[in-house]
Amino acid sequence: MSKGIKITNRELQFISLFESITGATVRDCIIDDENNRVIYVVKEGEAGIAIGKRGKNIILLEKMTGKKHEVIEFSDNPAAFIRNALRPARLREIRITQRTDGKKIAVVSVDPRDKGIAIGKNGKNAERIRFLAKRYFDISNISIL
Repeated sequence: MSKGIKITNRELQFISLFESITGATVRDCIIDDENNRVIYVVKEGEAGIAIGKRGKNIILLEKMTGKKHEVIEFSDNPAAFIRNALRPARLREIRITQRTDGKKIAVVSVDPRDKGIAIGKNGKNAERIRFLAKRYFDISNISIL
């Protein structure tokens, strides 16, 4: 687990189930009841085993829990993490800057054909990456262009 992130008992149950089915190591788990999904941040290099061949692990988890499951591969590099979180959208550039007031912001340039994928239905993917970037890297806002 990452420093300073508190995991609830309910999230621990989801992590335990996920790890027992996939064999991947979970760094973080966010239950998003509003969008009926569970977001897992897995150890670097373990996204493939977490998802499984042809998505079999995710399909099994979704049948068991009735929720959508999303996997994001962790990276200590904020730009790489943002890239991982916005997959499969093709990103052109990620710029992370610090404003004069001290707040960090990220500007993500996306291939125009993939802008809808990056933002997600009703902005849910953009909301997810803003939450995670704040949680891990203290990035206060992400603009997707």
